[in-house]
Amino acid sequence: MRIALKIAYIGTDHHGFQVQPNVKTIEGELFRALRELNIINDPHEAKYIAAGRTDRGVHAIGQVVAFNTEKPNIAVPSAINSRLDGTVWVLAKAEVFPGFDPRRFAEYREYRYIMFGRFDISTLKEALQLLTGKHDFYNFVTHENERSTICTITKIDVLEAGEFTIIDIRADYFLWHMVRKIATAMKKVGTGERDISWLEKMLNPSEFKEGLQPAPSYGLIFKNVEYGNIIWKEDEYTKRHISKTLEGMFLKHAVMAQLLREFKDGMIE
Repeated sequence: MRIALKIAYIGTDHHGFQVQPNVKTIEGELFRALRELNIINDPHEAKYIAAGRTDRGVHAIGQVVAFNTEKPNIAVPSAINSRLDGTVWVLAKAEVFPGFDPRRFAEYREYRYIMFGRFDISTLKEALQLLTGKHDFYNFVTHENERSTICTITKIDVLEAGEFTIIDIRADYFLWHMVRKIATAMKKVGTGERDISWLEKMLNPSEFKEGLQPAPSYGLIFKNVEYGNIIWKEDEYTKRHISKTLEGMFLKHAVMAQLLREFKDGMIE
C-alpha cells in the first residue's frame, strides 16, 4: 500500500531536509524511525518521494512524503513520533493511489516568511502585487543547473503581527532560495532602500540583472502542499502532544528573547 505522511519540523538543529552522510537531517531522522518500526527498510525500494526540500534552518508544518509499505497499520503518527527526536513530527496520514508522487502531483505550494520589524505596509502591498502572476524570477533565485526560472505566483499577501511583518506566498512551484530572496527584496523596498521601479527592473532579467542575498533561513516556513484529492487522517492525541511540546518551546524562547534584549540594552548603557 502507498502511504502519504504530512510532516512538521523545527529546522534549527538540522542540516536541511534531505538526507546527508554524517549530519543530522529531517529525512535522516524520518528514515531511522521508519526503519526501526520496520515500516520501510530501504527508501529506494519503497519508492519514497518528498514534496520538496528545505535548506538548513528552514521549518515546515506541511511537508509531505509518500512511500510503499506492507505494514500500513503501523505507519501512524503516534507510532512514528515515538521514535523521532521531538523537533520532527508526523501530523497526519493518508492512503494514496499507487504511483502517487507528492512532488509532481502538487497543485500548489505555500510558504510563509516572518521578518522582524515594521515596514511601509502600503508600499509592500504594491510591491508584492507586481510579483503576482507568471514571471521570470531569475534575479530572485540561486541557480540550479539549467532549470527554468519562470514560475507563477498565484497569491501573495503581507500582514503585520506585533513587531513582525509576515509574507505569505502561494505558487505552482518554488525555486531555490526564491522566497528568501523575495523577502530580502521586500525589506529593501519596505525600508525605502529601493523603490518600485527597481523591483520592476528585477522582473525583467533580460535587461537587468542584480544578485540578492537570501534572507535568514530561520524565518522561513514551508506551510502547505495542496493536492485536492487527499483525505488526511489526523490523530488527536498526537496534536495535543505536539501542542504541549510547542508551548514549552515557546515559553523558553520567549524568555530567551527577553534575556537577549536585556543583554543588548546592557551593552549600550
